[in-house]
Amino acid sequence: MTPSRPYLVRALHEWILDNQCTPYLLVDAGLQGVQVPQEFVNDGQIVLNISPAAVQNLLIDNDGLSFNARFGGVPMAVFVPVVAILAIYARENGQGMVFGTEAGAPDPDDLPTPSTPEPSGNKPALKVVK
Repeated sequence: MTPSRPYLVRALHEWILDNQCTPYLLVDAGLQGVQVPQEFVNDGQIVLNISPAAVQNLLIDNDGLSFNARFGGVPMAVFVPVVAILAIYARENGQGMVFGTEAGAPDPDDLPTPSTPEPSGNKPALKVVK
């Protein structure tokens, strides 16, 4: 069977947007094929805002996720292979999913909490769904 991760990422992305929240993606920036702005990588990971207001030409297919965006005013084409997607969650309430049960994926128990600024001062609460 094909990996379920790209299907789940697409569904959760749509669900987060339908609930008027901002979809954030936690990415393992150290894996081969990841193309993200390295100056924003922290502890080998990066958190990406993938809302329609933040990105252009978002494509989530079975190979990975790609889009165009500006980072510090500099345009960049971003590509994240599916296996490098560690989590997708809503910035406002932390609802989403942490990945790690498919072959080749990191163990979710080894994932550090992303350090992204929260307007309310609350950190997102991610849950492992098996």
